[in-house]
Amino acid sequence: MRIIAGIFGGRTLKTGQGPGYRPATGKVRGAVFSMLEARGLDWPDLRVLDVFAGSGSLAIEALSRGAAEAWFLEKDARAARLISENLRSLGVPPARWKVLCKDALAVLSRPPERAFGLAFVDPPYGQGLLAPALDNLAQKQWMEPGGLVLAEVEAGLALPAVEALGLELLTDRLYGQTRILLCRTPSSTT
Repeated sequence: MRIIAGIFGGRTLKTGQGPGYRPATGKVRGAVFSMLEARGLDWPDLRVLDVFAGSGSLAIEALSRGAAEAWFLEKDARAARLISENLRSLGVPPARWKVLCKDALAVLSRPPERAFGLAFVDPPYGQGLLAPALDNLAQKQWMEPGGLVLAEVEAGLALPAVEALGLELLTDRLYGQTRILLCRTPSSTT
């Protein structure tokens, strides 16, 4: 898998294989980043969270485009190790990334030290993890006011009422078997 753009554009990432492992295709990643950049993201000031990171390709792409920092939540030890290896191979300074080899929902159940401006949520299909992940991101203050949450889910998934979770749905698009949801947290806590 190749990084699309930025300082690591064209570089290849090592990826794993196995049940439930489905790195975002180049087409989907391209669409995702077009959506995000159309929203005027300020990459140099952006902290990114990759929930159910898998290959980590989305947050690594964000780092390539200039994101200040990225955290990767991935409970599979082999996948977490590959993310770390890819980041080291690319020469990303360790101060700009953190890989947590832990259950994402357990991590998200507690408030963070600092909030994030962008979160990627790509839960394993068929396990009902989207709603609890979105709920924790919104309710446990993982997101900055006005922060963006981009979820990649299976096309036929019955969606939770994101508004009830404290998020505003901005975009809902289909790309073959993949559905992309772009949500925003409230701009203020009042």
